[in-house]
Amino acid sequence: MFKKYRFLKISLLSILSLVLIIFLFGYWFINLLPARDKTLMSKTVHEIPYLSENVISNRGKVLVVVTSTSMIEKNQKKTGYELTELSRAYYVFQANGFEVDIASPKGGKPPVVIDDEDMGLYDYAFLNDKEAQYKSENTIPLDQINSSDYSAVYIVGGKGAMFDFPNHKKLQSLIKTLYQSDKVVGAVCHGPAALINVKLDNGDYLLKNKNVSSFTSKEELFLIPEAKTVFPFLLQEELSSKGAKFNEGTMYLEQVSHDDNLITGQNPWSTWKVAETMIAQMGYTPKDRKITEDELAINVLSKYNSHGKSEAKKLIGKITKESNTVNRTLIAQHAVIAAMKGEISTFYDLVTLVSFLKNIDQD
Repeated sequence: MFKKYRFLKISLLSILSLVLIIFLFGYWFINLLPARDKTLMSKTVHEIPYLSENVISNRGKVLVVVTSTSMIEKNQKKTGYELTELSRAYYVFQANGFEVDIASPKGGKPPVVIDDEDMGLYDYAFLNDKEAQYKSENTIPLDQINSSDYSAVYIVGGKGAMFDFPNHKKLQSLIKTLYQSDKVVGAVCHGPAALINVKLDNGDYLLKNKNVSSFTSKEELFLIPEAKTVFPFLLQEELSSKGAKFNEGTMYLEQVSHDDNLITGQNPWSTWKVAETMIAQMGYTPKDRKITEDELAINVLSKYNSHGKSEAKKLIGKITKESNTVNRTLIAQHAVIAAMKGEISTFYDLVTLVSFLKNIDQD
């Protein structure tokens, strides 16, 4: 009997020790993260040199399209368009001399998804921009859009796009007309869902033999294991079924496919590059822009994935020597993702990089 109690005592102590270790590690891990910069929430376009200085004269108009779908019926979860995929591209177009119109299938105020953890300077500036807010809350119904008014169309993602974009006849016609008129078509994340059923005048799908990227099946299923039943299709599979040459990048890192006038991005972190590639495809050199903390973090993560921790540290050293800041919260998020995937060595490496960044920031 005493042996039995001894075993229970040892087991209890082991469990308590494990809980304590996890708690202490969690506390240490949280303290690796920087405090949220509350001043960002009040930033305006007038405080961003990229937008307020060396203003480029008007070069034309770009149409941005967002979803009108606010609810995923299968699981009754709210959805909409991703703010960061709109705000960042909006300002790239504007800074490069293009007036931006925002449209949606239904028009009016579309549902928006705002993830606080992803919000940055340009996203808060967008929320404080009266003109941008008016356009985003009073979108033009797609049926009222004249394609001849625009030099390009950019399709914003967000899970809602999976429901009202693929079979929207006006959107299909708009994309086809612009593409066949040698205009530029861009889309990011779930935005390429709008391309699935677009057919050209020769009867071929627009996607046939085109290099394309979008939110991948791995990314989708990692976040929503039941995605195959929640959505009408998995986007990567559906794009491929229409003849696309799908380019799959690393999960949640920048990946852009550029096939002449068709430019597509894998996820929200591809937004900047998609928009600036569209500017270049329209015949202009993109305006110089200070790379954001998020983009620098993505660069570090990409370097880690391709060359390992040592090279990632070297890149961090180079970036910080130039007085730039890397978003270590974003790297920490990828560490958590690695842990959830059971990639313990990757988790350890990324936590090490976050700690390395914190030490540099404190020097």
